[in-house]
Amino acid sequence: MAVSEAETINLRRKVERYKEMLQNTLQYRETWNKTLKKHIITQLKALAEAGGFTFNIEERDEIQNLGAVVLNLGTEASGLREPVGNGIHRDLIKQNGSLVYQQLFNGKILVLVNIPYVEKYGEPQPPKTLSIYRPEELKEAYILQHLETFISDVTAWEDYDDEMQEPNQRIGFKLNFEEHK
Repeated sequence: MAVSEAETINLRRKVERYKEMLQNTLQYRETWNKTLKKHIITQLKALAEAGGFTFNIEERDEIQNLGAVVLNLGTEASGLREPVGNGIHRDLIKQNGSLVYQQLFNGKILVLVNIPYVEKYGEPQPPKTLSIYRPEELKEAYILQHLETFISDVTAWEDYDDEMQEPNQRIGFKLNFEEHK
């Protein structure tokens, strides 16, 4: 049974689309390495300094074409201490959170927020995905918005109490037994 040329038009379109995506990946990776990574770092530094907070910016590139730029608020003693014996106590370390621009396998940029956590005090929350961008879509206004979201999220974590109405942030015995109104 022979397939006519008319019957393969849809297949050819899909193959062309696939080839286009492969070419986009190469272009996105090139843009990240030549300009975008530096641009993100410059914007993060300027905005964070204008906002008046202390931060570290790390470039991660352990795997080629899976690089990341991380604005990190650092680590510190949490104020919580655990006994280790003979009257000696060890500080529990607090990770203060980070904003991550991670290059994906296809060259697009994933933006994540890592919420603060204290070691040995529950489990760290999974990263919160803000968005995924093609390199040309990632504008300065978005970077400002990401920083604002990040600061709001870490502030909400620091200010945690039982007045929060968001179910995914509530903890405790009554959580599964409350009546839903």
